[in-house]
Amino acid sequence: QVQLMESGGGLVQSGESLRLSCTTSRNTFDQYSVSWFRQVGTQEREFVAGVSGGGATHYADAVKGRFTLSRNSAKRTVFLQMDSLTPEDTAVYYCAGRVGSAAIIRSAYDDWGQGTQVTVSS
Repeated sequence: QVQLMESGGGLVQSGESLRLSCTTSRNTFDQYSVSWFRQVGTQEREFVAGVSGGGATHYADAVKGRFTLSRNSAKRTVFLQMDSLTPEDTAVYYCAGRVGSAAIIRSAYDDWGQGTQVTVSS
């Protein structure tokens, strides 16, 4: 089973930045799309951003212009750089992976990390 491990969450003030990392055990990394979702309490887990194996990126409207995805194939890691954070970005962030193109639907993903908490204070 493919494993995903997130890191980089924490507590920051509004306007500050964080970088999340998602490392996968998936060997065929270049055929693997990785996306980030976030969840507040028991609310629906929502799509944040995704990157396909070929490098194409997709962002939710709420984070466009503030969040940036990148991939490091040698480390089998995807990074989510989050700038200009606001309290509305507070959530547990999960990375998810699937073979094929990135998707914005949670059910499209087979593999999930354990989540990392991001808290932005005002």
